[in-house]
Amino acid sequence: MKIKVYRRVLLAALAAGAIFSGLISLLRLQQGRSVSAFVTPPVTVVVDAGHGGEDGGATSGTGIRESQLNLEIALRVDDFLKLCGLPTVMVRQSDLSIYDASASSISEKKVSDLRNRAKLVNQTAGSVLLSIHQNHFSDGRYAGAQVFYAPTEGSKTLAERTQQVLIDAVDPSNHRQAKPAETVYLMNHIQSPGVLIECGFLSNDAEEKKLQDAGYQKKLTLAIVCALTEWLEEEAETSEV
Repeated sequence: MKIKVYRRVLLAALAAGAIFSGLISLLRLQQGRSVSAFVTPPVTVVVDAGHGGEDGGATSGTGIRESQLNLEIALRVDDFLKLCGLPTVMVRQSDLSIYDASASSISEKKVSDLRNRAKLVNQTAGSVLLSIHQNHFSDGRYAGAQVFYAPTEGSKTLAERTQQVLIDAVDPSNHRQAKPAETVYLMNHIQSPGVLIECGFLSNDAEEKKLQDAGYQKKLTLAIVCALTEWLEEEAETSEV
């Protein structure tokens, strides 16, 4: 199967508003196989909804917490991945942090939470990390999804693929590029491929509204899954050479 076939189907489905039928078409392109059938060695996708619990992350002008949107989108990503036949692990499935019971202060809880997320990724065999976040800046003009990558093998190519599919399928006016996650603790403490996806800017009023829309969330998540599928197939083809 040629790379970018998935993307052509995705773009057509999004243009027609047929998001779920687009996913079915992607599955049919695999001729009845799940994505995991051509992935060697097997992978498990760790889906991380950033922040949670006491740590709400960024807050929009209307009071929407980043952690809430992260979880909504991450749950959609997890559902789509399962439909594609890929094993997944969710870091969190509700509004909570995963810090140790011994952590007491907010600072200790945040540190413990990040360490436990990295530990979960590293203890998951064949892990690939998708960490879902929302951006925020003091100037409300800025908008657009952006992907950051860990300093591990395969992360840069996954980030670049994801960035391009998000542009092609969701926002052609977005000129952002994938960048290294130089100061992100989680990205710098995992041993497997991983990307952090800033889905949009909560500080931009128009984008905040879109990020809360279920249809827009489905577009984002299908684009992310499509990019991962393309990348996995490309990695499998490379390993066969």
